[in-house]
Amino acid sequence: MSIVLASILTGCEPAAPTLMSEVQVPRDAKTLSEAMSLVAPGGVISIAPGNYKEQLEVTKPNITIRGEDRNLTIIDGGGTRPYGIVVTADGVRVENLTITGATFYGLLITGMHDESGVKPPGTSGYTNWDPSKYPPLQRYLVDHVTAYNNGLYGIYALNSQHGVIRDSYTSGSADSGIYVGQCENCDVLITGNVAERNAVGFENANASDSVVIVGNRFSSNRIGLTLLSSYREAFTPQRGNKVVGNVISNNVEADSPSQAEGAFGIGIGISGGQSNLILRNLLTGNPKAGIVITNTEDIPSINNEFESNQFDPGVSIANLSTTRAAAKANCWSEASATIPTSFASDLIAACSGSSAAQSYAESLTGPAAPPGVSFLKVAPPKDQPQLPRAAKYDPLPNAISFPDLDSVLLPDSALLAELSGSK
Repeated sequence: MSIVLASILTGCEPAAPTLMSEVQVPRDAKTLSEAMSLVAPGGVISIAPGNYKEQLEVTKPNITIRGEDRNLTIIDGGGTRPYGIVVTADGVRVENLTITGATFYGLLITGMHDESGVKPPGTSGYTNWDPSKYPPLQRYLVDHVTAYNNGLYGIYALNSQHGVIRDSYTSGSADSGIYVGQCENCDVLITGNVAERNAVGFENANASDSVVIVGNRFSSNRIGLTLLSSYREAFTPQRGNKVVGNVISNNVEADSPSQAEGAFGIGIGISGGQSNLILRNLLTGNPKAGIVITNTEDIPSINNEFESNQFDPGVSIANLSTTRAAAKANCWSEASATIPTSFASDLIAACSGSSAAQSYAESLTGPAAPPGVSFLKVAPPKDQPQLPRAAKYDPLPNAISFPDLDSVLLPDSALLAELSGSK
């Protein structure tokens, strides 16, 4: 007698599956979703090498999702599925695997979800954020993840706190390789990553107060890094990031999807960003400007501090803000070539306490943006280093330990260069 028939005749439901501390795919479960149904909270899903043409939603807390081989354990969206992995539970690790071919997100970590599923950007839950309905996701770790050729974002963390994205690689994203957005008191560390051949290497929209971006390589994109205020998400204005000791270079890559606003050849873009510290970064080979500041509608870029960054002889910083939301109190005593030229003295004056509106220009000169490449056709990356398996997976900490930024020196141009490039 079948289990189903027996349960009907006896009036009993089939027994719930016994949850496992570790589920191995495909030995214990043929699919990723089946593995999620079998794993116990706090457990491990270990995924053998293979091409998994499905999506995984991580809904149980303190789970570790681990590929047995970073380069051969591949979650493949096939250019049709919207995401590879979406994390909606607290305390989740994702490590040592590859995600490719998703139309929206390779890896999405988000507190923006309810019983109907994940809330897409632009819905009312973003601009009219209700913490009782959408509490921020707590504690996450992305470690040695490769996310390439995903439609909008490689690795995306939103409405989430106390997280680390480290030693990972992204390329071929039509929005940004790594994105952190919509959080206050974020407590987020971005370190040791390589982002190349994206429209933007790293992007922050409205992630504030405690976001540290240190020791990364954001090179060979169209724009290296952006700090943005956006009315499409809660918590404007963006503020209080520390960008220290990164290589942000040669962001003139034609083998990349086009940037939404057509930008190209820029190292750092700050739009409505406030009170950010940009310290000891190497910004070279960005022919339009190393840094561009502008406004987001009526949100000005103010109180940003630049110090000990290194540039080549081109334009170090340009101000494209408008009179509607003039840039003020942005301080840089070392600025050399600026657009407009009078902006240099305004930056120096701000370091002495001036809050006057700063000189601006209406446009930049420099190379025109080449046509964009389909995200599915950007050259795939070379194989990336493996992360050895930990002897034990303890719960993630409630607060992030940040490096001593005073000890972070200006990086060499070769920082993480051995991980860049395509097959």
